[in-house]
Amino acid sequence: MTRFKKFGLFAAPALALVALSGCATSFKADVARFQQLPAPAGQSFAIVADNPNLAGGLEFAHYASMVGQRLSQTGYVVASDPKSADLIVRVAYDVDNGREKVRSTGFGAGGFGPYGGMGRGGRWGRPWGYGFYDPWLFGGAGYNDVSSYTVYTSDLSMKIDRAADNRRLFEGKASAQSLSNKLTYLVPNLIDAMFTNFPGQNGEDVKITLPPEKKG
Repeated sequence: MTRFKKFGLFAAPALALVALSGCATSFKADVARFQQLPAPAGQSFAIVADNPNLAGGLEFAHYASMVGQRLSQTGYVVASDPKSADLIVRVAYDVDNGREKVRSTGFGAGGFGPYGGMGRGGRWGRPWGYGFYDPWLFGGAGYNDVSSYTVYTSDLSMKIDRAADNRRLFEGKASAQSLSNKLTYLVPNLIDAMFTNFPGQNGEDVKITLPPEKKG
């Protein structure tokens, strides 16, 4: 017998909740950076939306302020007049519509649970992995507990140009997958990931892990 559940609507095994809950786990992002930035020496900057659809909104202004604070901590200075800024910082962010994934949390014929085990004919089955689907687990006799859930991909891009000649000095992109599609959660974390060891090495592609959000 196979029973399908929508993840989050029914009780799931404790292990699944720990593995999949965005609230209880660290935030992990892939960050790629290319840079030829000069050492910070008080250069002024202005932040603009790299996506016209974001320009002029309170939401973008909120996240732009976060980026500005991080740049200021690095040694750059907010321009009093954006038109006279030494650096133009272009920022964009987005989250996709998500992809549904299916996993088994029960027992299939000859299986020892979601981590794999002895299969038909005495062969060991493959271990369960993130997003892993095995027809052997789903189609065999016995009891299966099947859950579906949605994974969202979010990203933040930042480009820095020298205003005097429009020369590109920095390009960075932070991307993450999570069970949340809330920008109020995703964008601040992506900004933190982008500015971890900023500006980084030219041409680097690193994985950044941020600690879980503190409660209270």
